[in-house]
Amino acid sequence: MDPRYRLMAEKFHDYIPHAHDLGMRVVDIGAGSTRLALDYRDVLLGDPERGLIHTGVITSMIDSACGFAVIAAMDKPVTVATLDLRMDYLRPAVRDRTLYVHAECYRKTRHIAFVRAQAWQESEQRLVATSTSAFMLQARSSRASHKATS
Repeated sequence: MDPRYRLMAEKFHDYIPHAHDLGMRVVDIGAGSTRLALDYRDVLLGDPERGLIHTGVITSMIDSACGFAVIAAMDKPVTVATLDLRMDYLRPAVRDRTLYVHAECYRKTRHIAFVRAQAWQESEQRLVATSTSAFMLQARSSRASHKATS
């Protein structure tokens, strides 16, 4: 793995502390793409009787992966914020299986980045959910100068 991306993977939980709380981990990261994993725990269940993982967990994981893919697509440090996140749930995620997400930033403009993502458990051919999203970009230096003047 490229040293830049290795460092980003190590700091993933600094970028997105909520990801740490849920137990997400970076499996792979490259220019504009990231792959996350989330090992099963009982606290992730939304329907314990049927053994189904809460859809909010999947949405949170996809949102985190997409935002991190945008950060990995940028040449300079940026702050990102989700503008729009469309989720299509294709089948339930079930207990005792690791959940994976792959996100790819496929277009950047000066202020907006566009991302696609997929979630699955055992096979990438059997998707749990897909997503498209847009993220607002803000250079970190302008944010820091804004704080200094407010």
